[in-house]
Amino acid sequence: MAAKLSSGGGGRYQEDQNAEINVTPFVDVMLVLLIIFMVAAPLASVTVKVELPPAVAKPGTNPPKPVYISIQPGGNLFIQDFRTDLPSLGDDLRKQLGATRNPTKERIFIRADKNVLYGDFMGVMNMLQDNGFYSVALVGEDNNK
Repeated sequence: MAAKLSSGGGGRYQEDQNAEINVTPFVDVMLVLLIIFMVAAPLASVTVKVELPPAVAKPGTNPPKPVYISIQPGGNLFIQDFRTDLPSLGDDLRKQLGATRNPTKERIFIRADKNVLYGDFMGVMNMLQDNGFYSVALVGEDNNK
């Protein structure tokens, strides 16, 4: 808030409040933004006319239910909600996938607690590779909420 000094009579320096808002900087910013949008808008439009053919692709089938392996800090392993151990991980994973799904083309999602030891994690990765599961994805927490 600005103050205006006047030499009128009420004291050596009498201060009167000035309640007016200086809108000049606001108007300047708005005019600059208007010019930017006026220049950028024609660049965003497509000027070449093309008649596109219709899409005739058949809708795909729903992907199969993903398979999750969870690793807890103590080294406990789970396939979906079923507990397993490292030596029987490959066999239990094949049972979980069933006979209709190809294990070599199946993507396995690994969820590991942030306090899991690196050796435990690598043991699971090595066991998956030894059993022919080469497509592995790591699951992390999404912090963009």
